[in-house]
Amino acid sequence: MFKRMTLSFPEDVLEHVFSFITTEQDRNSISVVCKSWYEVERWCRRKIFIGNCYAVGPRMVMDRFPEVRSIELKGKPHFADFNLVPDGWGGYVQPWIVEMAKAYPWLEELRLKRMVITDESLELIAKSFKNFKVLVLSSCEGFSTDGLAAIAANCRNLKELDLHESEVDDLSGHWLSDFPDACTSLVSLNISCLSSEVSFSSLERLVARSPNLKTLRVNRAIPIDRLVSLLRRAPQLVELGSGAFSADERPDIVSELDEAFSACKDLKRLSGFWDVVPAYLPAIYSVCSRLTTLNLSYATVPSPDLTKLVSQCPKLQRLLVLDYIEDSGLEALSASCKDLVELRVFPSDPFGIEPHVSLTERGLVSVSEGCPKLQSVLYFCRQMSNAALLTIARNCPNFTRFRLCIIEPRTPDYLTLEPLDVGFGAIVENCKDLQRLSLSGLLTDRVFEYIGNYAKKLEMLSIAFAGDSDLGLHHVLSGCESLRKLEIRDCPFGDKALLANAAKLETMRSLWMSNCSVSYEACKLLGQKMPRLNVEVIDERGPPDSRPESSPVEKLYIYRTVAGPRTDMPNFIWNMDEESAMRLT
Repeated sequence: MFKRMTLSFPEDVLEHVFSFITTEQDRNSISVVCKSWYEVERWCRRKIFIGNCYAVGPRMVMDRFPEVRSIELKGKPHFADFNLVPDGWGGYVQPWIVEMAKAYPWLEELRLKRMVITDESLELIAKSFKNFKVLVLSSCEGFSTDGLAAIAANCRNLKELDLHESEVDDLSGHWLSDFPDACTSLVSLNISCLSSEVSFSSLERLVARSPNLKTLRVNRAIPIDRLVSLLRRAPQLVELGSGAFSADERPDIVSELDEAFSACKDLKRLSGFWDVVPAYLPAIYSVCSRLTTLNLSYATVPSPDLTKLVSQCPKLQRLLVLDYIEDSGLEALSASCKDLVELRVFPSDPFGIEPHVSLTERGLVSVSEGCPKLQSVLYFCRQMSNAALLTIARNCPNFTRFRLCIIEPRTPDYLTLEPLDVGFGAIVENCKDLQRLSLSGLLTDRVFEYIGNYAKKLEMLSIAFAGDSDLGLHHVLSGCESLRKLEIRDCPFGDKALLANAAKLETMRSLWMSNCSVSYEACKLLGQKMPRLNVEVIDERGPPDSRPESSPVEKLYIYRTVAGPRTDMPNFIWNMDEESAMRLT
């Protein structure tokens, strides 16, 4: 009966219903209900997300989804953000662009993260997709301003250009002049990562002729007096990333800046503030009452000035800040910002031996007590206690992300000198919806038993300098049912747990291990045993078979794939598929 009813629905009705289902997971689920749903979903899928560019081949994607308009694609592992992935590892987007140009001439959006994209790729994008609207390059590399000039000149309907934290070869600041005078479609422009000066006159004209511009994030080379000019031309901005928040001594600059900010009635998100002069901060007070996001992760502002600033932001939901805020500033935050959802506190001097700011666990405890909506935390500090973690866990049962980074590895509870197992155990036990967790401090296998027993919704786990034995890894792999990404460095985890839980790896997106105790022999066995996994040994010391098979490999990256071994491996990577493992043997 049910089958006959589903088949009776016209395809256009199903397509309309499916259009309201937006998450990748739900779209995947409906595609396996029956053959007719599979076909309808296949043809009406407009957006796809691929979390690993080597998990599937581009041609396979395009054959599966022929009408896609938007693609989001990720390349290098997350640990690339911490310089743990060697240069030349891979993540090249060119093969994807070539296939997209053939299959998707109507493509409108491309979002890339941790990928290598060349000027050649950007030029191909510019000439292949006539209605191209969105290009987001997050933590990407390999391209220059020449490639950006091609995008500017040829993508006449461009709405969003975002270069978030990408490495750009800054050949010329005049590429902005390649936007044609007829270009009025921009809604979002983020060039904050550029290191050199841009043509301010070109930027100014572009902003002035973009009436729908809502997000503008400029780079450090834009001084505060020129920021005033930009604000006057774009009072409709919702998000602003300032350049250098400093200028030559001018007594009128604060009043001019205050006037410009006051005219921005919709401004809700602020970032930038390089080289900030604290005396200029009062100029933004007029918009503080409306702010929902404040990113001060580059702003070296003393604690008293930060305290005064955040105290005037009652609607703040997201704060990114350096540890200059100190415990006192976080106490003010907890008293003033009751809607806070996300807090990130970064170290201003992570390699300093002695702390130069007063930031401890007390600041985080204060925020947990005063901000009942808090869901996401990234917190760098130098000391922590189990008592503090127990309090935080009790105060914040709605955590979905908790990343604690104690700067000195294997630091114990500073009050008792005990491991922090109990504290992190309380986090995973009390926070039932926790999806992402980063561990630090002195930790034994006991904490991984807690994680395996309680973290049933955990999707991403980052571990460093922790654990006693293979048992810790076994607890995680056998207990965390929803785990998708696991990244480990400098832990004593080895062969036994990895091989015993090999089947679990096929349900995950990826596993990264560096400086652990996994042997070359175990890698070969895993590659032979699990043909649907790419088991990549990364070793810059030379071929792994030049050392005893029991020797630990330098780095190991395992990921599920339907595309087989990749073809662009550099000479320091070896894939442990059955054929290559036998050949190396």
